[in-house]
Amino acid sequence: RFPVQYVNRPHLNFRGFAGTIVSGQIEVGDEVTVLPSGKTSKVKSIFTFDGDLPMSTAPNAVTLTLEDEIDISRGDMIVKASSMPLNANSFKSHMVWMAEDALIPNKQYSFKFATKTVSGSVSNLNYKIDVNTLESSEALHLNLNEIGVTDIKLTQNVACDPYTSNRATGAFIVIDRMSNGTVGAGMIISANQESNSSHEYSEFELEFNTLVRKHF
Repeated sequence: RFPVQYVNRPHLNFRGFAGTIVSGQIEVGDEVTVLPSGKTSKVKSIFTFDGDLPMSTAPNAVTLTLEDEIDISRGDMIVKASSMPLNANSFKSHMVWMAEDALIPNKQYSFKFATKTVSGSVSNLNYKIDVNTLESSEALHLNLNEIGVTDIKLTQNVACDPYTSNRATGAFIVIDRMSNGTVGAGMIISANQESNSSHEYSEFELEFNTLVRKHF
């Protein structure tokens, strides 16, 4: 797993992708996939401050170059084509709330996964977990230091793993968009099945959209 932190292009003949290998290893010639776009290529070279390497492992910071010219930006993740992570926009997760103001379902927050930050909301609070007895109970919101299982819905696809299989890519933080403060932290359980389903718009919605675009 290689979250891209910076695209290094000092001139037209070099385009490298700088970041830290958060898990696994990478070798020159490995087939890789870029997420969330899904485009594939092969590793051309691995640059470091001390020179080129034939192979590198976590947690080294390196710069990768690929054989193909692929549109990659900060927040994308480069993974081995043979080991794909989750790639969706809706997840089930454990969440710890860390703010005085309670978690409000459907309120817009920013979610930070590794180097990628996307907006989204908690679409559903499934249940709250008692930290002393580990019993679950229904709840409408999470207060300070409370833990619950939630469904989060993001505005775009994010590549991540279940926290139990990869702690580096399975964790995220929740940021308040007004104060820019961290208000929660979460651990991915799984991707929701309906996350990639396409929404079918009604005839009224299509006509209303056309009307708004025409006059406004």
